[in-house]
Amino acid sequence: MIQEEKVLFKATVVIPIRDGQVLLAIKTRKIGAGCWNGYGGGVEEGETTLECATRELKDESGLIASKEDLEKVAIADFHNEKIDGSIFVCRVHFYLWKKWEGFPKETEEMINPTPFNINDLPLKGMMPADREFIPLILKNEKLLVEAHYTPFQKKLKGKVKIKRVKFLPED
Repeated sequence: MIQEEKVLFKATVVIPIRDGQVLLAIKTRKIGAGCWNGYGGGVEEGETTLECATRELKDESGLIASKEDLEKVAIADFHNEKIDGSIFVCRVHFYLWKKWEGFPKETEEMINPTPFNINDLPLKGMMPADREFIPLILKNEKLLVEAHYTPFQKKLKGKVKIKRVKFLPED
């Protein structure tokens, strides 16, 4: 069976964090399948990144966040090579959510929701670029990130570029 190549141009990820605990779950499909990740997905037509972030969080975990409680901490441009050699860039807006309550449910797309100590993340089980910059955004750093991936986003083609900034645009 040939693995489908997911092409996505604009997406969001929400990472719930509180009391030194970071909530991650394992993606079951598409980009990042089998990896520990925050909650998120593609921005739909006419939707802002904040609207997408809250919708995807609810769809993938059952948790409900207000847009005002999400803090944008990174914008990452992932340059993804397809098996035909062409490249597409997915811009992902990363948010921290520090006011979460309750506990997420498992969904078809996200399983095994687990709180991790902020200093003991499952880095080896995360997407290769995420290992480089997620620890920084969890320390309240604002970042612009650029990473280049091989097909199916399994390996990096070079070093992840990370630029610290004071402000990030909303969309």
